[in-house]
Amino acid sequence: MKRPKPIKDFKKFVRNRRPTIREVVREPTAGGVVFRRQPKSNNLQILLIQDAKNRWTIPKGHIEEGETARATAEREVQEETGLKHIKVMDWLGKINFRYRRSTSLVLMTTEIYLMQALKKTDEIKPEDWMNDIKWFAATEALDKIEYEDINKLMLLGLKKIRQAGL
Repeated sequence: MKRPKPIKDFKKFVRNRRPTIREVVREPTAGGVVFRRQPKSNNLQILLIQDAKNRWTIPKGHIEEGETARATAEREVQEETGLKHIKVMDWLGKINFRYRRSTSLVLMTTEIYLMQALKKTDEIKPEDWMNDIKWFAATEALDKIEYEDINKLMLLGLKKIRQAGL
Protein backbone atom coordinates (compact mmCIF):
# COMPACT_ATOMS: atom_id res chain seq x y z
CA MET A 1 0.00 0.00 0.00
CA LYS A 2 1.25 3.47 -0.92
CA ARG A 3 1.77 6.05 1.73
CA PRO A 4 -0.56 9.09 1.24
CA LYS A 5 1.05 12.36 0.18
CA PRO A 6 1.32 14.97 2.91
CA ILE A 7 -1.00 17.92 2.76
CA LYS A 8 0.70 20.70 0.88
CA ASP A 9 1.98 23.45 3.19
CA PHE A 10 0.76 21.61 6.32
CA LYS A 11 3.71 22.78 8.41
CA LYS A 12 3.08 26.37 7.30
CA PHE A 13 -0.60 26.01 8.22
CA VAL A 14 0.20 24.72 11.71
CA ARG A 15 2.85 27.37 12.29
CA ASN A 16 0.58 30.26 11.18
CA ARG A 17 -2.43 29.15 13.20
CA ARG A 18 -3.95 31.73 15.54
CA PRO A 19 -3.30 31.15 19.24
CA THR A 20 -5.99 29.46 21.30
CA ILE A 21 -8.52 31.67 23.06
CA ARG A 22 -7.55 31.69 26.73
CA GLU A 23 -10.16 34.03 28.19
CA VAL A 24 -13.56 35.56 27.55
CA VAL A 25 -13.84 39.28 28.29
CA ARG A 26 -17.14 41.13 28.66
CA GLU A 27 -17.13 44.81 27.71
CA PRO A 28 -20.29 46.82 28.40
CA THR A 29 -20.54 49.99 26.32
CA ALA A 30 -23.12 52.68 25.59
CA GLY A 31 -23.70 55.27 22.90
CA GLY A 32 -26.23 57.38 21.12
CA VAL A 33 -28.04 58.06 17.89
CA VAL A 34 -27.67 61.85 17.93
CA PHE A 35 -30.06 63.96 15.85
CA ARG A 36 -30.80 67.60 15.16
CA ARG A 37 -32.97 69.74 12.94
CA GLN A 38 -30.72 71.55 10.48
CA PRO A 39 -30.81 75.24 11.46
CA LYS A 40 -31.69 76.69 8.04
CA SER A 41 -33.86 74.03 6.40
CA ASN A 42 -35.25 72.23 9.48
CA ASN A 43 -34.28 68.89 7.85
CA LEU A 44 -33.57 66.02 10.21
CA GLN A 45 -29.89 65.07 10.46
CA ILE A 46 -27.98 62.28 12.23
CA LEU A 47 -24.42 62.65 13.55
CA LEU A 48 -21.97 59.88 12.63
CA ILE A 49 -18.30 59.39 13.37
CA GLN A 50 -15.78 57.68 11.10
CA ASP A 51 -13.51 55.39 13.11
CA ALA A 52 -9.84 54.62 12.49
CA LYS A 53 -10.85 51.84 10.06
CA ASN A 54 -12.97 54.29 8.00
CA ARG A 55 -16.30 52.81 9.19
CA TRP A 56 -19.18 55.20 9.84
CA THR A 57 -20.85 54.54 13.19
CA ILE A 58 -22.41 56.28 16.18
CA PRO A 59 -20.45 57.74 19.11
CA LYS A 60 -20.08 55.16 21.91
CA GLY A 61 -17.67 54.00 24.57
CA HIS A 62 -17.01 51.87 27.63
CA ILE A 63 -19.12 52.05 30.78
CA GLU A 64 -16.94 53.04 33.72
CA GLU A 65 -17.21 51.57 37.22
CA GLY A 66 -20.30 52.89 39.02
CA GLU A 67 -21.67 54.59 35.90
CA THR A 68 -25.05 53.87 34.34
CA ALA A 69 -25.39 53.07 30.65
CA ARG A 70 -27.42 56.25 30.14
CA ALA A 71 -24.75 58.42 31.82
CA THR A 72 -22.03 56.71 29.78
CA ALA A 73 -23.89 57.33 26.52
CA GLU A 74 -24.25 61.03 27.32
CA ARG A 75 -20.60 61.36 28.45
CA GLU A 76 -19.21 59.49 25.44
CA VAL A 77 -21.26 61.53 22.96
CA GLN A 78 -20.04 64.75 24.56
CA GLU A 79 -16.41 63.56 24.62
CA GLU A 80 -16.37 62.19 21.09
CA THR A 81 -18.30 64.99 19.39
CA GLY A 82 -17.58 68.12 21.40
CA LEU A 83 -21.31 68.78 21.75
CA LYS A 84 -22.08 70.35 25.15
CA HIS A 85 -25.89 70.42 25.09
CA ILE A 86 -27.51 67.02 24.59
CA LYS A 87 -30.90 65.77 25.67
CA VAL A 88 -31.14 62.00 26.22
CA MET A 89 -34.58 61.14 24.89
CA ASP A 90 -35.16 57.41 25.02
CA TRP A 91 -33.51 53.99 25.20
CA LEU A 92 -33.50 52.40 21.72
CA GLY A 93 -32.12 48.97 22.50
CA LYS A 94 -29.10 46.80 23.02
CA ILE A 95 -26.77 45.20 20.50
CA ASN A 96 -24.31 42.37 21.08
CA PHE A 97 -21.29 41.42 19.06
CA ARG A 98 -18.02 39.62 19.56
CA TYR A 99 -14.53 39.83 18.21
CA ARG A 100 -11.14 38.35 18.87
CA ARG A 101 -8.31 40.28 20.52
CA SER A 102 -5.14 38.15 20.55
CA THR A 103 -5.94 35.26 22.94
CA SER A 104 -9.20 36.80 24.22
CA LEU A 105 -12.75 36.53 22.96
CA VAL A 106 -14.39 39.90 23.59
CA LEU A 107 -18.16 39.92 24.12
CA MET A 108 -19.37 43.48 23.70
CA THR A 109 -22.82 44.71 24.68
CA THR A 110 -23.82 48.24 23.63
CA GLU A 111 -26.82 50.10 25.06
CA ILE A 112 -28.02 52.72 22.58
CA TYR A 113 -30.03 55.86 23.35
CA LEU A 114 -31.78 58.43 21.20
CA MET A 115 -30.31 61.89 21.83
CA GLN A 116 -31.15 65.35 20.60
CA ALA A 117 -28.34 67.85 20.05
CA LEU A 118 -29.28 71.33 21.26
CA LYS A 119 -27.56 74.73 20.80
CA LYS A 120 -24.43 75.22 18.70
CA THR A 121 -24.81 71.89 16.90
CA ASP A 122 -22.34 72.97 14.20
CA GLU A 123 -19.52 73.07 16.75
CA ILE A 124 -18.52 69.41 16.50
CA LYS A 125 -14.94 68.37 17.20
CA PRO A 126 -13.68 64.85 16.50
CA GLU A 127 -11.28 63.12 18.86
CA ASP A 128 -7.76 62.45 17.57
CA TRP A 129 -8.37 58.77 16.77
CA MET A 130 -11.32 59.54 14.47
CA ASN A 131 -11.00 60.04 10.75
CA ASP A 132 -14.10 62.24 10.49
CA ILE A 133 -17.32 63.40 12.13
CA LYS A 134 -20.27 64.69 10.14
CA TRP A 135 -23.99 65.46 10.16
CA PHE A 136 -25.87 63.46 7.51
CA ALA A 137 -29.42 63.66 6.23
CA ALA A 138 -31.32 60.84 7.96
CA THR A 139 -31.63 58.70 4.81
CA GLU A 140 -27.95 59.17 3.96
CA ALA A 141 -26.94 58.23 7.52
CA LEU A 142 -28.87 54.97 7.16
CA ASP A 143 -26.88 54.23 3.98
CA LYS A 144 -23.53 55.18 5.55
CA ILE A 145 -23.79 53.23 8.81
CA GLU A 146 -21.58 50.13 8.69
CA TYR A 147 -23.37 47.98 11.27
CA GLU A 148 -26.78 46.48 10.50
CA ASP A 149 -27.85 46.25 14.16
CA ILE A 150 -27.17 49.95 14.70
CA ASN A 151 -29.01 50.68 11.45
CA LYS A 152 -32.14 48.96 12.81
CA LEU A 153 -32.01 50.94 16.05
CA MET A 154 -31.48 54.14 14.04
CA LEU A 155 -34.72 53.36 12.16
CA LEU A 156 -36.49 52.90 15.50
CA GLY A 157 -35.09 56.26 16.61
CA LEU A 158 -36.38 57.96 13.47
CA LYS A 159 -39.83 56.50 14.15
CA LYS A 160 -39.77 57.85 17.73
CA ILE A 161 -38.71 61.29 16.45
CA ARG A 162 -41.64 61.27 14.00
CA GLN A 163 -44.10 60.12 16.70
CA ALA A 164 -42.91 62.83 19.10
CA GLY A 165 -43.23 65.48 16.36
CA LEU A 166 -39.64 66.62 16.84
